[in-house]
Amino acid sequence: MATPEVLQEISHKVTQAQLARYADASGDHNPLHLDEEFAAGTPYGRTIAHGMLVLAFVSETMAKSFGRAWMCEGKMKAKFRAPVYPGDTVTTSGTLKSTSDATATYEIVVRKQDGSDVVTVDATVPIPV
Repeated sequence: MATPEVLQEISHKVTQAQLARYADASGDHNPLHLDEEFAAGTPYGRTIAHGMLVLAFVSETMAKSFGRAWMCEGKMKAKFRAPVYPGDTVTTSGTLKSTSDATATYEIVVRKQDGSDVVTVDATVPIPV
């Protein structure tokens, strides 16, 4: 399998209902994500998406491109840059950053509809020999 230069983009519209489902699945019921009254008193001014939910979109992108290799041996190093609010649409894209004999590293960006980066990631996956 050839190592792709560019990964397929994936977009998600984030909803408050999705945050509630993620909280139930993950056990993370922080009121910053679920309680609009509580969140209004924070620097964000309203509820925000769980960082790990947004990071899961990166894993989805890598899994679609690399399947089992990503799921079993993939690694990522992420930087959270801005919050994602319910109603935002985020798009995950990736470009090949470097390769070695055994791995490929991609620069992944999760970007909001206004063009701002919310998460940047270096994702490394083994490449088939």
